[in-house]
Amino acid sequence: MYNLLISLGAALGSALIFTLINVPVWGSAMIGLAVFAGLFVFLSKRVMNKVMVASETAGKDLQAQRFEKAIRELKDALKYSKWQFYVEGQLESQIGMIYYMKRDFSNAFPHLEKAFFKNWVAMGMLAICYMKRQKKDKMIATFDNTLRWTSKEPLLWNLYAYCLNECGDTSKAKEVLEKGLKKNPGDQPLQENLENLAQGRKMKMRSYGDMWFQFHLESVAAIQKHHMAAMGGRMQRRVTVRR
Repeated sequence: MYNLLISLGAALGSALIFTLINVPVWGSAMIGLAVFAGLFVFLSKRVMNKVMVASETAGKDLQAQRFEKAIRELKDALKYSKWQFYVEGQLESQIGMIYYMKRDFSNAFPHLEKAFFKNWVAMGMLAICYMKRQKKDKMIATFDNTLRWTSKEPLLWNLYAYCLNECGDTSKAKEVLEKGLKKNPGDQPLQENLENLAQGRKMKMRSYGDMWFQFHLESVAAIQKHHMAAMGGRMQRRVTVRR
């Protein structure tokens, strides 16, 4: 990455210059280290500020339903990935998630494959893509790797179990829910879904609302019904407030 290489070059150059003017080696090394740290932090902040501006602009476009424009903004910002670590993964996560939420799964998939491993929503979407492609082993590996970093997110455990159950592996799904409860003691949806599977019933995920529906594992009709109900609730609250 360019930031790292530039900072290293400046540090080595500074250390060499001070060594040539008879500064002790340890002193030159300390100066070089200070130059490296200061320059790397400066360059990193400058790049991340540019990435943040692009993400905020894309966010405003999303709110205005300008999906393609938001995607173009984020893709244009990928040029900064050569400068800073993890920038590519973070931007690819956002691009992949936008395509996925548009139900454009074929375009979402290659971006989600490059997504930042700590973005559990993007990783969940990637795992579902593997499931739909009949690649259960990759689905499991994706969920397992993501949960190493995000074990305190109950929805992720429920999502993993739901996908396993959809694949016909109810026994493994119950094991996942049990592990999720150990990491999130007393979580009601996890407990309820474990009981549902134990009694041969379907898992219930709709209590998570939009966080659940964004994964598009419900029918389009069910998602539309949820959104209509949510809009009705907001309108009812407005009427109540006005009264």
